Amino acid sequence: MPTPIEIVEAQAMKLTPNERADLADKLWLSVNSKDEVDAAWEAEIARRIQQIDSGEVGYIPWETVMAELRAKFG
Repeated sequence: MPTPIEIVEAQAMKLTPNERADLADKLWLSVNSKDEVDAAWEAEIARRIQQIDSGEVGYIPWETVMAELRAKFG
């Protein structure tokens, strides 16, 4: 007999990708406060900016990415 979490998981997998993303967001916020999530994103953004500024990682300009996607999927 499936456990309650297995039942919920099976039902959740029947949702559209957008519905699953919304559900995941709601579940995440139910165990982490919005302030914690916002603080985590701020820290991640700061970390990534520092990596770019230090030259540790590079980036591809938005215009280049979009041009490549249009060429590929046009």
